[in-house]
Formats: sequence, C-alpha cells, structure tokens
Amino acid sequence: MPPAESPTSTGARPGGWAAAGAAGEPAPAVELRDLSRAYGERVALAGVTLTLPRGATLAVFGANGAGKTTLLRILATLLSPHAGTARVLGCELPRDGWAVRGRVGLLAHEPLLYRELSGRENLRFHARLHGVGAARVEALLEAVGMTRRADEPLRTLSRGMAQRIAICRAVLHSPELLLLDEPLANLDPGAAGAVEPLIGAGSGAARVLISHDVEHGLEEADVVLGLRGGRQALLARAGELDAAALRELYA
Repeated sequence: MPPAESPTSTGARPGGWAAAGAAGEPAPAVELRDLSRAYGERVALAGVTLTLPRGATLAVFGANGAGKTTLLRILATLLSPHAGTARVLGCELPRDGWAVRGRVGLLAHEPLLYRELSGRENLRFHARLHGVGAARVEALLEAVGMTRRADEPLRTLSRGMAQRIAICRAVLHSPELLLLDEPLANLDPGAAGAVEPLIGAGSGAARVLISHDVEHGLEEADVVLGLRGGRQALLARAGELDAAALRELYA
C-alpha cells in the first residue's frame, strides 16, 4: 500500500497539475494541511493533507468510522476543524465559511429535505434561498425523471425517488464543488444514468466523493484518499492504485 506521504502532500500535483496559486490560475478546489478534528477524546481526523485542483475528483475510501463524513462536513462548513488549515475554493474555513456555502453542493446520507413538502416545493424553497429561478427547478425534475411525482409529499416517495430530489437540491445552484456521500445509494441503474450528467465527472464541478464501491469510485477519481481511524493511510493518483490496495482499508 502506498505511504500516506505523496507528491500531493509535498507541493507537486498528481498528473502534473499546476501548483496552487500559480499566476493567473484560480485557487484549488480544496487545500488541506494537517487537518484534524476530535469529538471529545475520540479523534475523528488527524493530519489530513492534500490539494484538489478545480474540476478534479477526490475519492475517499475507508471503513465505517474512518472519518469520511467528518471530512465532508468540514468542507461543507457544517463542522470546524480543531487543528490544521482547510481552504475551499480559496476561502479559509471556518473564517470565510459564509463565502463558500453558496458555491458548494452537499449530498449527504440524509436528503436535507422537508418530508411534509413535495419535491417541487422543496426545490422551489431552496431555489429562493440561492436566487435561482423556477425554470431551473423544472429542468432538474425533468432531467431526473421526477416531473410526474414532484407534487407528492417527500415522505410518500421511495428512497430512490427521494435521492433523486436530493441530488436536484445539491446541484440546484450550479456549485463549483460537489460533496457527495454515496450519491448513487438507493438508485436503480436507470436513475443512476439519469443523474450522471448532474453529479458525474462531466458536470464540470470539482468533486469529493465518498464511496464503498471501490471499483466505481476508483474509475471516477483523479486522486484517492484512504482513511483508517481518522488518519491518512494513503494518498495517490488513481492510476497508481488497484481495487485490491483499497480493500485493505476495510480489513
């Protein structure tokens, strides 16, 4: 298994990517330096260091409790790090969290939707928060095949249908960074294909993708982060790894 230290954590970029902050280039999507977070005496993350360029995908692997969701919540400005530094789209967290929230799309385990409202009502509510027009809502509902069921309360929908609405919410404001926690959970193959243009590599957004599907996650990734017990067990270009190496994280 590759060591935790890699070219990414020492200044060079995987695949020959340009260094962060080069003249005329936007800041990387994500920059982490010795990022740490604890819950009481339990360490959830410790010493995570990496750089993710704009438009690239970071796949994060690790067993349950490895720190994956904590990492995503920090990047989404829902948690503050206890040590180290985190920058998202050039903004330091948590200090500049206000400047990040409208540029990031979060798809978490929970759909972050109101169960008593319909899918359409949920999306229109979030559209108003982001200053997005109703036409965008209708276009997304059509894209994920939910137009006919969009006026039913969310609590009456299947998990897969609710996931499609949650994906629409996450991309409603055309975010520059997508934070995706098992985005294809509960989706049948047809639904997974429908959401691919919205949250896949072709979306144009940088992505941080949490997945237990090692093969699929590896195919999607430019950079791979492996966590074990909150610590950075590996960091490498996706092309340098195979599925067997990643499965060791779950042993």
